Parts: sequence; structure tokens; C-alpha cells
Amino acid sequence: MIEAISTLTTANLTRSPAWQASFSIDGKYLAVCFGNPDTHVKIWQCCKKRKSSSHDDADKCVVEEEEWKLLATIRDDDAGGHTRSIRSVSFAPTSISYDVVPILATASFDGKVLIWEYCHDDDDDDDDMMQEKHHDNNSTNSNNEQSTTSSYFEPIAQLEGHDNEIKDLAWNTTGSLLASCGRDKTIWIWECFLPGTIGGVDNNNNMEEDDGEAFECLAVLQGHDGDVKSIAFGPSHNQWGEGEEILVSASYDNTIKVWAEEAGDWYCAMTLGEDSVPQSMPSSSSGGIVHTSTVWSVGFAPGGVRFFSGSDDGA
Repeated sequence: MIEAISTLTTANLTRSPAWQASFSIDGKYLAVCFGNPDTHVKIWQCCKKRKSSSHDDADKCVVEEEEWKLLATIRDDDAGGHTRSIRSVSFAPTSISYDVVPILATASFDGKVLIWEYCHDDDDDDDDMMQEKHHDNNSTNSNNEQSTTSSYFEPIAQLEGHDNEIKDLAWNTTGSLLASCGRDKTIWIWECFLPGTIGGVDNNNNMEEDDGEAFECLAVLQGHDGDVKSIAFGPSHNQWGEGEEILVSASYDNTIKVWAEEAGDWYCAMTLGEDSVPQSMPSSSSGGIVHTSTVWSVGFAPGGVRFFSGSDDGA
């Protein structure tokens, strides 16, 4: 049975929908973006709290409990921030294997993708020390909506190109690629030169001053006939193209498209829908159509052998 561990938001936030949540790859941070009327992003940090399981010295054992503390809040009125509802949020997958600060990507209905870098005024960069200080400053309430440390996320890059609302973001497994999709029926793929990625900047603390050069547009994918609602990277298993990864996209046009890379160019390798189903799929009573309504979500299972899709048709 699955049980709730903690409720991180207070009742006064129920008027703003929580659109999307993202864990950092090491599980230390959780970011959630909230929509209108009070659009913002909250970032929590997992702090380890030692607790004795017994008052009897003979039987005493120390266990660690997780406690989530509010680390920072990003609002639409922050300098350099978004100007409309924030729809998607995703941590770059670089914080577990490399000693770098967390990098967060957000996407908004203003048509922009912003890249945020974690900053704090504490000179001691040791995570345990930072968590201990954070715990001491917020010991009165584990779900305190006021962040009392000098921690914040600063915008370091702005990616533009979409004509209007962006609906989803997706990093590849190494953090070297970032994709965005939106209402303009397109998918943008950006090459990222982040700390801890192939070709990334060689810096264990902060990125270079000219952070705009850390991102380069590789491709703009067109082919869907409706809003692109969801995207996800997964392994190619040598089925399509030359690259090790593929990208799948779900759309308002009731289809799922598989995109692959060949000689540096991305192309549509397969479309699930349009009255055709791969031979590996059993025939359906819907006449070969995979979904009969908007496809809202796609994602890959661990290992990438399977991926799922969820649609407005209930399937």
C-alpha cells in the first residue's frame, strides 16, 4: 500500500493548480510549478533528521527520517522571470554524479524556457552543513511557506523560439539535450553545455558569465497537426537512426510520433495513429487508431524497452 509521507503545500494554494513536479536525479530536491492565479515554482530540499526510536538507553537505536524544507520560491514577478502561467518544470540530470549546483528548467505560457541555477550565500558548500543550517532555521514548521535561508534560484539563460504556450519539457538522460513542445505544434531540441555533461563547462561551482552560449538550438521538429502536449527521451535500442536516443511526442491530433537522429538531423521515424499500427501491436476494434482523442502524456519505463501513453479517451 502507498501512503502519503508529507503534504508540502498549505490550503491557501488550492486555487492554483499544481501543473507538474520534478525530482532532482539524486532525490535531494523537489520542484513544483503552480498555475494561475498565483503562478510560481516552489523548491523543497530533503533534510535528514536523526531520531532515537526508543527512550530506553539499552534499546536505543538512531534512525534517519526525511523532512522536506522549503528552499526557495520562484515567482512570475521575479526579475528576469516568466510573465505568464508556468506550465512545466524539470531538473537537469546532473546533480548526482558531479559536484555541481542544481540546474532547473521552467517553461511558461509566455513561450519561453528559463534555466535557473541554485545560489546561496553560505560560504560552506558542503551539502550536510547546508541541510543542518536549513533545518535549524526552519525547525518550527516542516511545511513553513516562508524560506528563511539565503537560498534562491537565479535565471541564467532564456531560450526563445516558440510562438506561444509551451506545454512540456524533457531532458535526455545525460543532460546534454533539452526539448520543449507547445501549442504552436512544434518541438524544439536544444544542445546543452552544462557542468557535468559531455562538452559542458568545466566548472564545479557556477556556470560561465555568458550562459546564453551554454545552449544551442539543434532542431525544430514539425509534423503534428495539433498542440504537442508531452515529450520524453528514451533509448533507441538501435531501432531508429544513428543516435543512442529517440524522442516521443504526444499531441492534440490523437497521435504519438517517434523522432530519431541521423547524421545530426532529427526526423519523424514513426507515427502511432493515422489509421496505422506497428505490426508488433495487436489489431484493435478502433480500426487501427491507437488513441481516439488527445494524447496527454507519454513516458518511458526504466531501461526504455516500453513506453506508455495516456489519452483523453480513457486508455
